[in-house]
Amino acid sequence: MSELIKNVEHRIPFDVADLVVFEEGKVNSITLSQTPGCKMTLFSFDAGEGITTHAAPGDALAYVLEGAAEITIDGEANRVEAGSAIVMPAGVPHAVKAPERFKMLLVVVKEVSEA
Repeated sequence: MSELIKNVEHRIPFDVADLVVFEEGKVNSITLSQTPGCKMTLFSFDAGEGITTHAAPGDALAYVLEGAAEITIDGEANRVEAGSAIVMPAGVPHAVKAPERFKMLLVVVKEVSEA
């Protein structure tokens, strides 16, 4: 059986935030899992960076690991600080901005139709 969670050592404790680094003027990411029903990605955003408005095919949970993010959902801005999370509902437009450097774990969950 293949590993469903990749890019980390299994059975060994690790600091999630250490898996992705900050780089000046960039958004970095590392995919931890990508299956038909679930995608987990770690992101680091340098201050002033962001992701433009888009919609996801599933519910997206953003958990901020370090710093603080501005996450706009359907036109409403939300400040999400380290240790807090927010859910962006499937199909609803949202955007992410970095008023300061921050790291987040993004988990997108969607229904999978069985063939």
